[in-house]
Amino acid sequence: MERTWKPTTAGILCIIAGTISVIFCIVVVVFGSIIGAFFGFEVVWGWSTFAIPLIISGIIAIVGGIYALRRKVWGLALAGSICALIGPGAILGILAIIFVIMGKREFR
Repeated sequence: MERTWKPTTAGILCIIAGTISVIFCIVVVVFGSIIGAFFGFEVVWGWSTFAIPLIISGIIAIVGGIYALRRKVWGLALAGSICALIGPGAILGILAIIFVIMGKREFR
């Protein structure tokens, strides 16, 4: 079977989108806590409620991207690209879904 660029591109996009989500959440939680402490109000629960699901979906996107790069477990690569939709890298997630679906025949 001929290997194309589609799963590789999908994997790279998933990894980038997942990394952006994780870094974004960490920055929001850290700066939110610092600003909350500076102004004398505690917003940690609010930031955590927002950040934890986004961090989890970012990690799933990264893992799915790795599976797409290796062309293994198409379902996990697709799940990773769907999780890449959540967060600031949503456009990358849309492209990743398209490329994972287009390259389905290359997965083992």
